[in-house]
Amino acid sequence: MFNAEEPLKLWIVQLGVIVVTSQFLALILSRMRQPTVIAEIAAGIILGPTALGRIPGFAEYIFPASSIPYLSLTANIGLILFLFIVGLEIDISTVRRNARISAAISSGIILSFSLGALMSLPLYNYFIDPSTNYSHFLLFIGVSYSITAFPVLCRILSSLKLLDTNVGVCVLSAGVGNDIIGWILLAFVVALVNAGSGYIAIQVLFGILVWTLVLMFPVRIALHWFARRSGSVENGPSITFLTVTVLLVFASAYLTDYIGVQAIFGGFLVGLIIPRENGLTISLAEKLEDVVTIVFLPLYFTISGLSTNLGLLDGPLSWIFLAGIVITDWLGKFCGAGLASRAMGFQWREAATIGTLMTSKGLVELIVLNIGLQAGILTPRVFSMFVLEALILTFSTSPIVEALYPVKLRLRVTDIPNRTVARQEITPPLGADSIQDFPASHYSNVIVVLDKLEHLPGAMSIAKLLRSPASTTRAIDNSPVIKGEAELYNNHNGTNIDALRLIELTDRTSAYMKSYRADLLHEADPILSIFRSFARLNGMPVASSVAVASRNNFAACIVDRIIEADAQLLFLPWLPPPSSSPPPVITASADLAISASTQSTASRAFDYLMHGGSAHDHTSARLHTHFIKDIFSQSPVDVALFIDKRRDLDDVSLNGHHIFLPFFGGPDDRCALAFVLQLCMGSNVTATAMRIEIDSECDSYTDQIDSSGSEIDDVCWEKLSTHGPRGMGCSPHVEFITSFTKMTMEDIRRHVANEQITQAQSGKHLLAVLGRSSRLHRRYYSGLLQENIDVASDLEDTIGALASAFLDSNTADGLVVIKSRGPFVWTQ
Repeated sequence: MFNAEEPLKLWIVQLGVIVVTSQFLALILSRMRQPTVIAEIAAGIILGPTALGRIPGFAEYIFPASSIPYLSLTANIGLILFLFIVGLEIDISTVRRNARISAAISSGIILSFSLGALMSLPLYNYFIDPSTNYSHFLLFIGVSYSITAFPVLCRILSSLKLLDTNVGVCVLSAGVGNDIIGWILLAFVVALVNAGSGYIAIQVLFGILVWTLVLMFPVRIALHWFARRSGSVENGPSITFLTVTVLLVFASAYLTDYIGVQAIFGGFLVGLIIPRENGLTISLAEKLEDVVTIVFLPLYFTISGLSTNLGLLDGPLSWIFLAGIVITDWLGKFCGAGLASRAMGFQWREAATIGTLMTSKGLVELIVLNIGLQAGILTPRVFSMFVLEALILTFSTSPIVEALYPVKLRLRVTDIPNRTVARQEITPPLGADSIQDFPASHYSNVIVVLDKLEHLPGAMSIAKLLRSPASTTRAIDNSPVIKGEAELYNNHNGTNIDALRLIELTDRTSAYMKSYRADLLHEADPILSIFRSFARLNGMPVASSVAVASRNNFAACIVDRIIEADAQLLFLPWLPPPSSSPPPVITASADLAISASTQSTASRAFDYLMHGGSAHDHTSARLHTHFIKDIFSQSPVDVALFIDKRRDLDDVSLNGHHIFLPFFGGPDDRCALAFVLQLCMGSNVTATAMRIEIDSECDSYTDQIDSSGSEIDDVCWEKLSTHGPRGMGCSPHVEFITSFTKMTMEDIRRHVANEQITQAQSGKHLLAVLGRSSRLHRRYYSGLLQENIDVASDLEDTIGALASAFLDSNTADGLVVIKSRGPFVWTQ
């Protein structure tokens, strides 16, 4: 039983039950692409008298009435902080950029409020005590109809990949405007209800207006000055700035509650005045959001759920009214926002999508309903109707939008307003399967993908290798309007580098803030800043862009950027986390190196590539494996995967690189050969290209070699070894060797080990460039499959058989795995 002298024990139990239930439901509903708020509302209803509360003793032991005040106190503390985060999330500049459309769509709130007022009359007559003030009841119902939950709207737009579409941008702007109007209406209603008379209500509104002006001007100016003075704008929020901000949030909450409106308004207002420069609001949200959303917010939903009893809807009349509430609320938003969108020039399908998105409800409506219930304006039955209505409307938003606005009909926004991205034709691949289509030019536009800080060394290395010796054009910083996108500069003879920064979109509020403020991230992101500085110092032209998406959508974002930039090559640098196994050691003998490498196992190779030796962390490995596979299968251009095996920064070579290419044949190997020749156009880069003959029985291994494959390989080898790329003659930096003897995998690795020893003595690093699919028989690397067949098979399917064998050896300081554009079939 509950002991008021020791409330903490039961509070911990209640918190555990609430968090486990809400997270379990969130896990299930996330597979249906539903926002977390639905799971939290449903968890509250399940824990209340509707479901588990009917079990004898459950409410008495888990949620006794005497413990609810303690639970409510902590829930309201979390609610104040959450409304502060909501204020951080609102960006007035978003409305300003689309002011005309935002104002038009937000005007649909008039129809919603009107239908709510119309529906309030029969509800009042059938379910509300006559002693309740009807005007107050009308205002609460009207505000409830008018609300669009902006945080929920952001999550729906993101899950449906609409944030970078014309519809998504306009809905986001309208959502901000609608949210602000909704809070103003709610403040007015709360002031009127708490005051009891019109005169006192005016005094309350005047008081809140004065406090708002104080916050917006003197306090805001002082806070901006303090943020810059403390270095929080440049380096993220300092401890002092964070302390002052939190104290200001609770001080504002106290004053708004003292004036006569809810304390949550104080937190919301402070969130609006935090400086937006350099992503400071995002950093602040990251500091607070996890505890608020995981611990405090579910408590508030549970408080609402404990007051929700769907068992009160015990007759046909209640369900008829529930259906009427759902239909009229949906029609008010759908028609109001939809017709306004149509009047602004949107197509009917787009207008219907905008109207549907604006019907999403969530926490804001629950706040309105709880205030009405606590004030005695709403009865438990009406309260339960509206909670269920919010759940139904929010749940139905995603499937209706997907039906109304499928992917094939969506128009994406670019850096030029009102212009959509054309699906450009990509130039023929360098590894084409016909003699006529064989490479005649080099890669001029290259996209480099960056999603982690440790990818920077690899990206810098390949960017420097790709730099043309004749190119002296300085790097150009681009300031895109939307999404940080930048156009490539083609006024030079070198290679254009387009750095694409990938940021994972999670369920955190800060992640959603990043998704629609990517233009700020483009300037403030440290990884892009470092890469741009490196490019500027080395005289390389670089464009940069930012994409915020879920990990499952990374590949689609990359493909979109490839098409926009008209790229010919996608480069994926990758450096695994530090491994517990020792780094590669260059021995004085190739036989010793091979002996050491043959002792490796498939699991060590896989661990090194996928998660640096943490064999227990297979989840991360599988995610990255699927990401690489998605890129290989979806990319419309050639792909180069760079694996940097040399981890010690003190051993960075100053004398250049030497490249080794084993040429077996096939589209990927032909592509790799052209890539190597382009790298050798730069200074301090030499290469050895070895054409390797294999047994005829080995040709059956690959699925990419047809009857004409050998002929194409012969022409390719002859053309490039004699005339070089673009017919400019063979580079003196490239040595072409043809092996006329049959070579095993051990022979190849021994040759590479000798190359590594030779190049190390010259102060060069050895880089192996390999085609993903080579004409190599499984018997050459069967030793890889001895201990862990599943892991080795996954590794082989991802980067190819030859790269798997090279990776597990102590040969080569780095690997570049080339996958040619074209039909993609997994190795068997």
